[in-house]
Amino acid sequence: MAHIVILGAGIGGMPMAYEMKALARKEDTVTVISNNDYFQFTPSNPWAAVHWRTRDEVTFPIAPYLAKKDIHFIPLGAKRVHPDQNKIELMNGEHVDYDYLVIAVGPKLAFDEVPGLGPTGFTHSVCTIDHAEKSSQVWDDFCAAPGPIVVGAVQGASCYGPAYEYAMIMDTDLRRRKIRDKVPMTFVTAEPYIGHLGLGGVGDSKGMMESIMRDRHIKWICNAKVTKVEAGKMFVAEHNDDGTVKKEHELPFSYSMMLPAFKGIDAVFGIEGLTNPRGMIVADPYQRNPKYKNIYSVGVCVAIPPVEVTPVPTGTPKTGYMIESMVTATAHNIRLALDGKEPEEKATWNAICLADFGDTGAAFVALPQIPPRNTNWFKEGKWVHLAKIAFEKYFIRKMKNGATEPMYERFILKTMGITKLK
Repeated sequence: MAHIVILGAGIGGMPMAYEMKALARKEDTVTVISNNDYFQFTPSNPWAAVHWRTRDEVTFPIAPYLAKKDIHFIPLGAKRVHPDQNKIELMNGEHVDYDYLVIAVGPKLAFDEVPGLGPTGFTHSVCTIDHAEKSSQVWDDFCAAPGPIVVGAVQGASCYGPAYEYAMIMDTDLRRRKIRDKVPMTFVTAEPYIGHLGLGGVGDSKGMMESIMRDRHIKWICNAKVTKVEAGKMFVAEHNDDGTVKKEHELPFSYSMMLPAFKGIDAVFGIEGLTNPRGMIVADPYQRNPKYKNIYSVGVCVAIPPVEVTPVPTGTPKTGYMIESMVTATAHNIRLALDGKEPEEKATWNAICLADFGDTGAAFVALPQIPPRNTNWFKEGKWVHLAKIAFEKYFIRKMKNGATEPMYERFILKTMGITKLK
């Protein structure tokens, strides 16, 4: 009998629990540990930040749904993973033993790397539902006294889609309120160009995204490093392609949302052999840690190198389809290990994404994620906006029902008219 523990209960952790339970032997136990007692559909956070969604619409309690599948749940954060002892130390001082551990946690949001950044500083965030709710609480006040907006992603960020989404969603909401003309908007990003997305661009994402930004009267600053944020003012160093500083900007704002860089959570940070210097989990092609071979990882916490060197550091995103593929590979490889066999399943590192722009949207497919690619596809249209709304409802329903099928592949690729991945 084996005890399989999954640390994290997000878009990676919940599917991991369901798939692992389905593949495990009858005598094995599956346990989920999470610092939240609720699941949140993170892609909906930009909507929640402008009152287009409520917490109840995009979250649900974890315990009853895992219980239906006979999966144990511990609603406590992990204080420290002790891989040499096969133990997880919880915040209350208790320990949980494991035979196999799957780390599926989200990142630590590194707001502290830029003075004044983040919800405890002078900018907002859409990284969590708590952050989105806090943003929404001041959104109406901002709209009552509109002014400049600065939105984007700081140096080292690896998730650029939500920054573009939120910029466009704010633009749409302001137009609906008929006050868009009172709000100058600037997009600040570490990307070397608009539409880079941490992927080196996808198809004609550069030209299309620049056109969309111009059409919506959103100015931009690329190769940007945010040096500090003060009340109502952001200090930005714009860099040349050779990394030298091109221009210093002082950008006034009445409202700002900037995505931070990601780090590994404190529970794993600095464990030699388990993490890289940023605290992200090192994994081999089978999602298994090279040193601790009974530890696997899926999702945002996995260490993936940048697609390319850029003048200002940019990270590589982990999209939902990639995470889903990691989950399936991990579940099968742990089952192989339970049967005394070596792992053989590898995740498909493809980038597939639906990005909502409020009243339209953009979809991209990068197969594989790192160039050169077999498929390099980027399209824009109202159908993406409608598809993302439908996928939100589909994904949440499937998570409540304990789905184990490949949801991203079935839904998104079918929507895009792509029938087979190569």
